[in-house]
Amino acid sequence: QVQLVESGGGLVQAGGSLRLSCAASGRTFSSIAMAWFRQAPGKEREFVAKISRFGVNTSYADSVKGRFTISRDNAKNTVYLQMNSLQPEDTANYYCAADPNYYKWRLYAYWGQGTQVTVSS
Repeated sequence: QVQLVESGGGLVQAGGSLRLSCAASGRTFSSIAMAWFRQAPGKEREFVAKISRFGVNTSYADSVKGRFTISRDNAKNTVYLQMNSLQPEDTANYYCAADPNYYKWRLYAYWGQGTQVTVSS
């Protein structure tokens, strides 16, 4: 079992930045790939970014490429999502997810409770 706790969400103006954090426990952190998803009201949950077990590989949704950066610190059991140049369409509940398989794009095994990001215009 893996427990995930997100933090760092909030209200920011368009063009601003936020950094989300997700602390993991319950399993050796370097044995799991990590990802961020988001869900806006009335929309399906969508993939945002993922990172492999040791951070060598990353992948991003086209909508955030060049603006968001995913990273991880295995010594702190934490994954981050640095979000720059935020736009109102980035408003959503952001979820941290974990799975042993980096090559998945959905159906991750473990999920956090989410943290709300609201971008005002």
